[in-house]
Amino acid sequence: MPAKRKRNPNGAGTITKRSDGRYQAAVYVPQPDGTRARKFAYGKTWEECDAKRRALLDKADNGIPVPTRSAKLAEWLPYWLDTFIKPPRRTLGTYDKYESHVRLYLVPMIGSKRLESLGVADVRRFLVQLEKKTTAATAKESHRVLRTALTAACREELISRNVASLVEPPRTKARELSPWSLDETLTFLAAARRDPLYAAFVLAIAMGLRRGELVGLRWADIDLDKRVLYVRQQTQRRRGVLYDDDPKGRRRRVVPLPALCIAPLRWHRMKQNDQRAKAGEKWQEGGYVFTTSTGRPVEPRNVYRSFTRVAASAGLRVIRLHDARHGTATLLTAAGVAPRVVMEILGHSQISITMDVYTHVVQDTQREAISHMDRLLRRAPGRQ
Repeated sequence: MPAKRKRNPNGAGTITKRSDGRYQAAVYVPQPDGTRARKFAYGKTWEECDAKRRALLDKADNGIPVPTRSAKLAEWLPYWLDTFIKPPRRTLGTYDKYESHVRLYLVPMIGSKRLESLGVADVRRFLVQLEKKTTAATAKESHRVLRTALTAACREELISRNVASLVEPPRTKARELSPWSLDETLTFLAAARRDPLYAAFVLAIAMGLRRGELVGLRWADIDLDKRVLYVRQQTQRRRGVLYDDDPKGRRRRVVPLPALCIAPLRWHRMKQNDQRAKAGEKWQEGGYVFTTSTGRPVEPRNVYRSFTRVAASAGLRVIRLHDARHGTATLLTAAGVAPRVVMEILGHSQISITMDVYTHVVQDTQREAISHMDRLLRRAPGRQ
């Protein structure tokens, strides 16, 4: 007759045999809200079930919450957006981007999975399906959103590992950059002299300011006497409303003003003063540098429209306004400015971004270095 198993001490849980032949362990464990609840674990053998019981007890002894029933992704992701991402914790632009991926892709395609049962294969399958349905870039961004959400779940001790971080995201083709050459840039600036946004285009080309940073620029951010510009905010249109936000990556920066920017800004301020006097009571003072005829900040999309209109009138190939920013880095790097300095001027969050985007400039520098080697070797003794 087999020996009777000893009962576990109080608080150590119990193991019973179910009618279906499996074994069931029951242990009281702490919950994320501070209460205690009974958690069940199952196994084909008593030993397997006992191992799971001991694992639950170890977590309980260490004060690690063990939810009795993990939330589905369709429940966790909206909660994560509201609790961890919603402004002011992140920018409205980031929230909108994350929310669209949650609503359009993650919840419909993988939302039925529970946090603790989500596996590497589930994430990989989701990415393959999404890439076929949309693009590799969209799938890569959804992977980033899911990985960020699961990282928060790990910190909340709802799951023990982030399976999304174990899956390699889809590979995307790097966008080929073709900023204007120096001659094209000078042609554009000459054609833009009569445009009301000429000073904005000079800042975009000479300093690499983003469109939102141009629109959000205020006179209080510019010291023309000391030739210094402070990038403190950007203005974006989201959900039909213009709003001010921190610069991208929350990277506020102080940048010296090139001499070629001073005269356009002084001239622009004189014209704005004339507009203010002409508008009278209709003027809405906000301190913005680039405004409408009544003092309101210009629409971000109108800056791009003016940019492309001037480029087309000058017979230039039309590029994105953001490509003017790329051109700034190209000119600075070609002039021998250190990449770290270029990074600070443009407000990149990482030096790798500066180097990756402008690899072609580095390649030109390498060719010049190799040409020096050619000249040295040709002068070697015994060479004709």
